[in-house]
Amino acid sequence: MKPFTFTDDNFETEALKSDIPVLVDFWAAWCGPCRIIAPIVEELAAEFEGKVKVGKLDVDANQQTAIKYGVRSIPTVLVLKDGNVADTIIGAVPKQMFLEKLQKVI
Repeated sequence: MKPFTFTDDNFETEALKSDIPVLVDFWAAWCGPCRIIAPIVEELAAEFEGKVKVGKLDVDANQQTAIKYGVRSIPTVLVLKDGNVADTIIGAVPKQMFLEKLQKVI
């Protein structure tokens, strides 16, 4: 399963109003560390299908949402539960860190 594509237009409906926890990867095509974690995000989308909505938000194309959440460096990954930020991961980190953060919200 491919990660969901979040945008400024669908973020409230798809992320904040989701009935399951959400993992949002704030990324950009030019970002090297973003490319490093991209395969991890794809694996998480498959492994947590139905339990966590895993998706990506291109900060260049969707600046409003990135600004709203104070994303200053990428990759920044937010874990949302019930529309609130439950956890944040900044930078390229091992998959284990993503798993630990997700286990807290499911």
